[in-house]
Amino acid sequence: MAERNLDFDKVIDRRGTRSLKYDFAKRRGMPEDVLPLWVADMDFKTSSYIEDALIERAKHGIFGYSEVQTPYFEAIRAWMKKHHDWEVQEKWLVKTPGVVFALAMAVKAYTKPGDGVLIQSPVYYPFSGVIEDNGRKVVSNTLVLGEDNRYHIDFDDFEKKITEKKIKLFFLCSPHNPVGRVWTREELTKLGDICVKHHVIVVSDEIHQDFVFQRKHLVFANLKKEYEDISIVCTSPSKTFNLASLMMSNIFIPNRDLKHKFRKELDAAGTSQLGVMGLVACEAAYSKGEEWYQAMLSYVADNIAFTKRYVEKNLQGVRMAEHEGTYLVWLDFRGTGLSTEELERRMVYGAKLWLDSGKIFGESGSGFQRINVACPRSVLSEALDRIKKAIQE
Repeated sequence: MAERNLDFDKVIDRRGTRSLKYDFAKRRGMPEDVLPLWVADMDFKTSSYIEDALIERAKHGIFGYSEVQTPYFEAIRAWMKKHHDWEVQEKWLVKTPGVVFALAMAVKAYTKPGDGVLIQSPVYYPFSGVIEDNGRKVVSNTLVLGEDNRYHIDFDDFEKKITEKKIKLFFLCSPHNPVGRVWTREELTKLGDICVKHHVIVVSDEIHQDFVFQRKHLVFANLKKEYEDISIVCTSPSKTFNLASLMMSNIFIPNRDLKHKFRKELDAAGTSQLGVMGLVACEAAYSKGEEWYQAMLSYVADNIAFTKRYVEKNLQGVRMAEHEGTYLVWLDFRGTGLSTEELERRMVYGAKLWLDSGKIFGESGSGFQRINVACPRSVLSEALDRIKKAIQE
């Protein structure tokens, strides 16, 4: 049977489907008719093999407690080996209802109330949320935007923050959301060596690992044996195959003691089995989704290139950060001379666009906007035309 869902130009109406992206604008304080390119889900139908697997399971009609067996792990193992050259072991695997949930569990498992947790802002905003909501302090090793229009790590500040703030836990975002960096071996090794030296546990959020365009994604725990011992690697098919609402992630914790502490927090939170549909979708995605994935990745890469050309040609005063990974593009509007407030106003009420405001990713994100380009080209083109009109207002 051939893959059926390969028409990524097709505009699919998602309104009225309980879609967070499309159905909650008014409730979230936005005009009802905004075009939403904010939250990180794609406007593409997932692989038809996943659809078929879910339909088949639904037909059974009984949805009792469910767990996975060997084929589930084998599908993940094969995917990680093929795409990331990483040999995972079944005993490392802990399944959670999403990566953000896993981040919260890690905060509780490896730190005490009042401790500092290190992040690299501007970064995915739930990082700060799960730290602060659990009574810990956010400490930022803020990324530096270089003259090459790429973000870089200030390693001296990284180590200084660890020693001064007595950091025990670091959240690594790899590939980095929203700045689009895919960290090099040299960068990750430098970070890793500092963390080993100071006994810092690393939670590596690698949910966007399958969206890399300029170099290979390197799994942090796979770089050195010492890193394996301090790592919690968070993965999920949810971004890759557009399955976010099925609430399932695969977390790999090679160190027995770290895994035990993590599991203890899961038990305390009352979490055991996940929903059966997420498990079915994950297995189908990793075992049968390759053709869809490759076609989707190629389409998204073209959308990123299209956005870059458009920004350079049409959006005076706007720069797009050099993009290496994820389907979330980071736009710098500071050259337009617009204040953060005025920029927000023009995007929402002038362009009628719902993007993610840069300031929610941390203070260093002020003057930026994050745009999700995993949508049909016609929708992306319309959004960029609206931005052009709004900044020329």
